[in-house]
Amino acid sequence: MAAYFPIFLVLLTLICGLIWLLDAWLLAPKRKQALANAQATSMLPEETQQAFLKEPAIIETAKSIFPLVAAITVLRSFLYEPFQIPTGSMIPTLLVGDFILVEKFAYDVKDPVWRKTLWHNNLPERGDVAVFKYPLDPRLDYIKRVIGLPGDRIIYRDKQLFIEQVCQPGQTTGCGVLEPVSQVFQAEAEYFIGTMPQRRYIETLGEVSYQILTTPMRPEMLRDYYRQANTAIDEFIVPADHYFVMGDNRDNSLDSRMWGFVPAENLVGKAVFVWMSFEFSEDPNSWLPRWVPVGVRFERLGRIH
Repeated sequence: MAAYFPIFLVLLTLICGLIWLLDAWLLAPKRKQALANAQATSMLPEETQQAFLKEPAIIETAKSIFPLVAAITVLRSFLYEPFQIPTGSMIPTLLVGDFILVEKFAYDVKDPVWRKTLWHNNLPERGDVAVFKYPLDPRLDYIKRVIGLPGDRIIYRDKQLFIEQVCQPGQTTGCGVLEPVSQVFQAEAEYFIGTMPQRRYIETLGEVSYQILTTPMRPEMLRDYYRQANTAIDEFIVPADHYFVMGDNRDNSLDSRMWGFVPAENLVGKAVFVWMSFEFSEDPNSWLPRWVPVGVRFERLGRIH
């Protein structure tokens, strides 16, 4: 349903707008002319005059909701769209129950129905938290961190990320050499996958620093890795107009390591703000359904890094 909501919103806006225009150009003048014809023979009481001019219910409804749905359509399509975080693949940056705003104009701006680029804006940068259409099923929206840009060489080995950044025109330093991405240990056993404790690090990619989790007891799922021709099993070379993305919860994320690269046309926008965060019960014996919030995490509200 979520994949079709933008189309529904656009259609509702168009229908309400067309009804409004039809009434303004055709139906309303006809009602006024009918009133004028009736008044030509006799003076009508005020109630009767209002009855002649009264708009049908469908026109009145369309005119009343058109400004609202039009504003929502423009806001969601070109400015900011709300998303809910459903999984733990971006822990600790984003938690299940976080509600975020995605800046739609951060990258190329696309129409909400056919997703054709209307105008080109900025390109993603390493470290961005991006929402995109899942390449294997574009009906689904995924959220991950951009790790590799077109031309980058990526290696993820023994829980350590290595990047050989592609050299841009005129660039002679800081590129062309495979280097480990800085990791600074922060804490252990704050988070768990089942009974396996996880380690929290601060990872720095260029000028962007963010938190990640690794699980020392969980081996790399190399047999599930995406196989790219002429590369090692844990090595990836980002094609032109594609991006390599990973979840911050490195051992609990289905990302580019497993299914490959994100085409530029699949990008939806950049996640910029947590505007609400609900906490849910983890007690299996709780009588409350798992989707019913039990608290609000106000401390999580703010910009996404």
